[in-house]
Amino acid sequence: MFSLSKGQSWDAPEGRKLLKILEKTKKKKFLLMDKAYEGDETCILSESLNFIPVVPPKSNRKSPWKHGKILHKYRNEIEHLFSELSDFRRIFTRCDKFDIMFINFIYLAFISDALFRVNTP
Repeated sequence: MFSLSKGQSWDAPEGRKLLKILEKTKKKKFLLMDKAYEGDETCILSESLNFIPVVPPKSNRKSPWKHGKILHKYRNEIEHLFSELSDFRRIFTRCDKFDIMFINFIYLAFISDALFRVNTP
């Protein structure tokens, strides 16, 4: 699940909007997040939905916490997926005038990436 936002909008409010759409999980699940989402509001919301937030605290936080460094390494897979999107010039430069066309090309890029992964040994 993803949503398009304005280029100048912050990540955390958009992430909270997506979290609010989700239903509470039956059993606890890990939620891998970037430092942009390490605010108290986002962490409290994710915990209320039965997620365990895995996010490193910012270096200037007064009371930092320990986070699952091993689990946080899996976030690189997500970062890798976004770097793959930058290979598609049309997505990278945001050439499309309409959001619906841009979203459809993102889907096409995801499908292309998935097919490439299946066909590579």
